[in-house]
Amino acid sequence: AIEERIPSPVFDPSHDPMMYVARSFDVNKPGTNPAKLVGGVLGGSLVTGELRVGQEIEISPGIQVTKGNKQTWENVITEITSLRAGTSSLDKIRPGGLAAVGTKLDPFLTKNDSFTGRIVGNVGKAPPVVSDAVVVTHLLKRVVGFAEEQIITPIKSKESLMLTVGTANTVAVVSSGRDDEIEVSLRYPVAANVGARVAIGRRISNRWRLIGYGELKSIA
Repeated sequence: AIEERIPSPVFDPSHDPMMYVARSFDVNKPGTNPAKLVGGVLGGSLVTGELRVGQEIEISPGIQVTKGNKQTWENVITEITSLRAGTSSLDKIRPGGLAAVGTKLDPFLTKNDSFTGRIVGNVGKAPPVVSDAVVVTHLLKRVVGFAEEQIITPIKSKESLMLTVGTANTVAVVSSGRDDEIEVSLRYPVAANVGARVAIGRRISNRWRLIGYGELKSIA
């Protein structure tokens, strides 16, 4: 009965891999001999394709770098050294559940969840880095998670919103707001393709509350 209403997705190995990074770690214990250090670990969910040990991957947005007087983001390319799901070590993973991806990244980069919100993909095929976007919005009728019933008002220009794209959260400032479409500038860039789903939050009573969702219509 469940399969009739919510059919299981069909796995297509020909699709390029895309993994949402929800956690990142430095698994080395203090005092570890430098010769025995291992690279940073990425934890998250693979949503398309498959990943294999020894495969080169690209991580977007990557790391922030300074060029001249300007700060920009550069994607990071590394190699998969191990794959784990639960307590099992694997040679490859496919969509479904959570997985830990061991890499050759400097563990300093991945400690304390510093890579949360990134997307892992094939080299040259990772989603682009988005700093500005046009979002088609679908607002709910009432605020979610609020004790008192509160009607959601339209989004206004210069309003600050919390956008969630995949596992990435970023504050966005609305430069132009219309009935069902807004233009936003992101405080921290995210990796996403046109058409990606976005959860929209508004600050109400000192907390971010879900007020709707949207899709990325265009990105820059």
